[in-house]
Amino acid sequence: MPHIKVNEDLPGIRALLAFSPSTAAPIGELADLLLRSNEGLSMAERELIATYVSYLNDCFYCHHSHGEIAVCYLDGDRATVDQVRNDYTQANIPAKLKALLNIAGHAQKGGKYVTAEDVAFAKSEGATDKDIHDTVLITALFCMFNRYVDGLAANTPKDLSTYPARAKQIAEKGYGSHVYTQPAPVAV
Repeated sequence: MPHIKVNEDLPGIRALLAFSPSTAAPIGELADLLLRSNEGLSMAERELIATYVSYLNDCFYCHHSHGEIAVCYLDGDRATVDQVRNDYTQANIPAKLKALLNIAGHAQKGGKYVTAEDVAFAKSEGATDKDIHDTVLITALFCMFNRYVDGLAANTPKDLSTYPARAKQIAEKGYGSHVYTQPAPVAV
């Protein structure tokens, strides 16, 4: 049960965004800027970073939500998303993304855990300064989102079949106010 009075029909962060539209707008805008860009990192790679960080933070809602969005961008490749969660070093992903996930894993623990060696290794695998910047910022953002969702005990559906339809909507339309103002799409 949520710690504050929210619309319990809205799962996860959606109820919290609906509770506070004034903070929802900049949160949605930042999510769109960081996750819906193909500048450097692809949208799939950005969602994989978000999924991995949320998994490390044990935020069930976020790692399943963003994992499903990554599945949309990866044309249904759920196995890769699961590999990233469980052991990204063995996942069928580019070496550059593995190096960036290493940075994300360190930044998730705390900013000072990211070392010059981590950054140099990522650069040797082809990461740009923008890729590294965005990886650390996505990590920081998802540490905040995960704490927001879990810190307020947002309603978290355990039925994984509820996640794909919303993920498809976000993959198609982005992170606008429709996320918390429109009912969840019907699963097909």
